[in-house]
Amino acid sequence: MTILAVRDVARRFGGLAALGGVTLDVRAGEIRGLIGPNGSGKSTFFNVVSGILRPDAGTILFDGTPIQDLAADRRQHLGLGRTFQEIQLFYDMTVLENVMVGAHRTGRADIGAALLRPPWQRAEERRLREAARECLDFVGLGALQDERARTIAYGHQRLLEIARALAAGPRLLLLDEPAAGMNPAETRALMGQVERIVARGVTVFLVEHNMKMVMGLCERITVLHHGQVIAEGTPAAVQAAPAVLEAYLGRAGA
Repeated sequence: MTILAVRDVARRFGGLAALGGVTLDVRAGEIRGLIGPNGSGKSTFFNVVSGILRPDAGTILFDGTPIQDLAADRRQHLGLGRTFQEIQLFYDMTVLENVMVGAHRTGRADIGAALLRPPWQRAEERRLREAARECLDFVGLGALQDERARTIAYGHQRLLEIARALAAGPRLLLLDEPAAGMNPAETRALMGQVERIVARGVTVFLVEHNMKMVMGLCERITVLHHGQVIAEGTPAAVQAAPAVLEAYLGRAGA
């Protein structure tokens, strides 16, 4: 089953065509990769899919529902989550509080309920706190729940952002360069974590420059170059594609 269907999506910035009619599918339950040289349009594509940017043309279907005109928070409520290339945490809040920000996406309390604190709101808050703790335990950060986000290691901050995204209950999780800045041991651990996320029932679509991670995890890979899809297929097929060799190495041969 296709969970994300992107059809002829275009996005321009003035005279620059950052995306020039991108089409791809993501199947439910897979680990899908998106790669390309710097400036190829990968981050723009994720921003368009997640709702940070609106496409100039094209259609985006999430589980069959058109979402290209929906705001980012509406897409998140439908089950589309993401992390960012540049870590975006609330650094003066605790690790647990950061994850609870994500968990609150699944709650129904508004500002009035938060101020008046009726019994149902207090029960919901306990449920969300336990859900946040479970997500922290899932990524291995349970022991750090009371630490300030700014005090934990960089690799742990990356995992914290993933835990916060998971707490919102996504069905599709966009990971934007999750291994950026990680050492080889942290990257190997992250690869195992991504596999566990998929085993949890969440489809993963990732942008990543670490080719060992992409080739070792992804079932299918799409390659962007100058906002255009130049190759798509299995890791082996993509690695052998002349257009990919040309884009990355400047030549069309091995």
